[in-house]
Amino acid sequence: MGFVDFNSFDRFGFPDGIVRVTSGFGGEALLIIGSRKTALLDCGMAYCADKLAENIKRELGEKEIDYILISHTHYDHIGALPFVKQVWPNAITVGSEHAQNVFNRQGAINTINSLSKNAWDTYGRAGDFIIPESGFTIDKIVYDGDKISIGDEQIRVIETKGHTDCSLTFVLEPLSIMFLSESTGVLEGPEKAHVSILKSYKDTLVSVEKCRSYGARHMVSSHYGLIPEYYNERYWELFLFTVEEYRKFLFGLFRQGLPDDEILKKYEEMRRGRITNKEQPTKAFLLNALNVIKVFKKEYEEAGGL
Repeated sequence: MGFVDFNSFDRFGFPDGIVRVTSGFGGEALLIIGSRKTALLDCGMAYCADKLAENIKRELGEKEIDYILISHTHYDHIGALPFVKQVWPNAITVGSEHAQNVFNRQGAINTINSLSKNAWDTYGRAGDFIIPESGFTIDKIVYDGDKISIGDEQIRVIETKGHTDCSLTFVLEPLSIMFLSESTGVLEGPEKAHVSILKSYKDTLVSVEKCRSYGARHMVSSHYGLIPEYYNERYWELFLFTVEEYRKFLFGLFRQGLPDDEILKKYEEMRRGRITNKEQPTKAFLLNALNVIKVFKKEYEEAGGL
């Protein structure tokens, strides 16, 4: 099988019981409907929270959301969380201990809300941006290997640091569907992957090995969708190859002794040709870019400037 098969593959054609309820650009949200309970995986951005609620209600009717699974605490994944909690106040928000620590910091909440406001303006929403005063909280802290029952199915938790220290991967068992965190990359198309290592290069490699060795039948890439089953192993090869490409690219800039603003400019030129402002507003893109450069700069220094 080749690229023709890949390009004709429906990346939103999820197995039964999984529904894409995404409501806007920039952030995904998936509804997992178990035999007894339901779980919402991430919430997307705040600017389209009203549409998200409509999509969920259309799928669930009078049923409730039992769990809200938080892959990590970036605004494009949890910006709509307070709005979702307003509609489904009894839903149990599930995340890592570090995610709870993030939500306990007012500075972090201010950053989330600032980026959410920027997205509100970027995507042209009318009126004032008003966010609920509560909702950013973790009700149930989970750790590596924990399981959440939703009936005959269960959701396994895998800690996957690298993108953030709070990143989690979830696996729906026994269907063997793995919802990857951004620590293990974002697929952009055949032979195209994005590396978003914002915290730790070494943790990223550990996370890749953990997820790869699990051997899931189906894999869902954050911000992309379902990966063709025949492409699973190639995805890991592609991601590790891309990590090395980023490493070579940035190490080359570091060796030239370029100032930070010039390195950022060259990184932006390299990445901006592959994404649009609708996919990631400029403010968020630059914030992430600075962190990626910082992580690879640390790796460069630890390698002795090789």
